[in-house]
Amino acid sequence: MEYHIYLTYFLALFIGISLGLTGGGGSILTVPVLVYAAKIEPVIATAYSLFIVGLTSLVGAGRYYKKKLVNVRMAIIFAIPAFITVWLMRKFVIHAIPANMLQLGSFTLTKDLFLMLFFALIMLISGCKMVYGEKKEIVEIHEIKYGLVLLNGIIVGILSGLVGAGGGFLIVPALVFFMSLPMHKAVGTSLLIISINSLIGFTGDILNLPQIDWEFLLIFSSIASAGIFLGIYLNQFLNSEKLKRVFGYFVLIMALVIIFKELM
Repeated sequence: MEYHIYLTYFLALFIGISLGLTGGGGSILTVPVLVYAAKIEPVIATAYSLFIVGLTSLVGAGRYYKKKLVNVRMAIIFAIPAFITVWLMRKFVIHAIPANMLQLGSFTLTKDLFLMLFFALIMLISGCKMVYGEKKEIVEIHEIKYGLVLLNGIIVGILSGLVGAGGGFLIVPALVFFMSLPMHKAVGTSLLIISINSLIGFTGDILNLPQIDWEFLLIFSSIASAGIFLGIYLNQFLNSEKLKRVFGYFVLIMALVIIFKELM
């Protein structure tokens, strides 16, 4: 076994720990780890990421559910437009994008380059939300804004379908402000939504991928899931808000590294 596989599995543990500590932010690192550490092509990496993120988020959601911090009804309402969109993206859109998308002189925008740059953009947005997002007072609302929930679900589905990330940075605010969930329940509910979206979205890839390395996926997911338990345990002793800011800075740095690496 080559050394980069050991590095990949070590980083899988780190992803799981960050998921347990931040409640979903760690999934944003899965694609870069698969592309740069595991040496997997970006299109396949986004598909593998959906499976890994889905399985590990399901484990995290199970932990929150035991603490009665998951609203299953709200999760299903939000997940329906999201998982339909992400499945359509993976089944019909992502594999239909041409290998060379744009030619400008000597510069060629390839499909892989587009996916990695778009992913870096999502990382920049996610990192900024973690670093600069202010804790807002939750206002009690007694009416679900179904139109906004539908729109948000579609946007999350498009993003998840393109980059293989869970979209927790969009889901949590939507649950709080459009579906009246208190913050402590929004995180657990978000993990359940992410798991539904990701696992159903992955089924859209099964027939399009030439072959799937199930052994790698299961090992990676198992290590990341173990990391979630460790992260949830460590969360008792750490300041979650400060931790999220530190992790946000790390995500921002990673996004800039990806942009530099891909363009240079």
